[in-house]
Amino acid sequence: MAKPAVIVVGADKGGVGKTTVSRTLLDYFSANNVPTRAFDTESPRGTLKRFHPAITEIVDMTSTADQMKIFDTLNSAAPSVTVIDVRAGLLSPALASLRDIGFLDAARSGQITFAVFHILGPSIASLDEIAETANFMIGAKYFLTKNFINNTSFFEWDQATYNSYFHRIKDATELTIPKLNEMAYEQVEVSSVPFLKFVANKGVNDEPANYSFVLRGYVRHWLANVWSEFDRIRLTDIVGKDKGGRTTDVAEAGGEK
Repeated sequence: MAKPAVIVVGADKGGVGKTTVSRTLLDYFSANNVPTRAFDTESPRGTLKRFHPAITEIVDMTSTADQMKIFDTLNSAAPSVTVIDVRAGLLSPALASLRDIGFLDAARSGQITFAVFHILGPSIASLDEIAETANFMIGAKYFLTKNFINNTSFFEWDQATYNSYFHRIKDATELTIPKLNEMAYEQVEVSSVPFLKFVANKGVNDEPANYSFVLRGYVRHWLANVWSEFDRIRLTDIVGKDKGGRTTDVAEAGGEK
């Protein structure tokens, strides 16, 4: 049986686009034929579940019963990858819970593949989160993710500050999520479909849609750049799946039929 992989996407600060990153991960794994399930911790109303309802379950990460729902099923669930979209303000408490239940020890000993996509905002407070999470990262793949939801410079005006935080965790990897055209992003939100379905001009139930050719082009170009970052960090290798060619490519999905 393949070793289960758990990916936590989160931030202690809100408004940094963590669910957007979770959505790109689910699209990426789907295109690469990696069986995936997701948990949305924005209980009781989940944003991730709105876009990926078939594979997403809403849970309360602070509830022991819901923690059991996620982690007691890691070896028995068919999907090999579990993506957990942690709601704003809950990243540090969630990691502390994973420590308390022995999950971090299991990851450290190699029983489970564990990766954290820490979505950074453009403030010093967001960088301070790195110090908070550093103690939990032994045995984990740690991705410091700069999500350009606006045109911030992410502290590069002060290289000393930038380096002191970003180099604090051994083997941490920087990841960049480029900015998406605002109108294109809003249209995907209104459509309530995954990015990949929007590019493919499909509705919620795969029925033909009539989305803007221009906006689909923006999303296709952006999603291809995001996937290039996931390819760069060899994400499919990390979760234990060789990338033998995608079943769906962003460019192919956006092609006119």
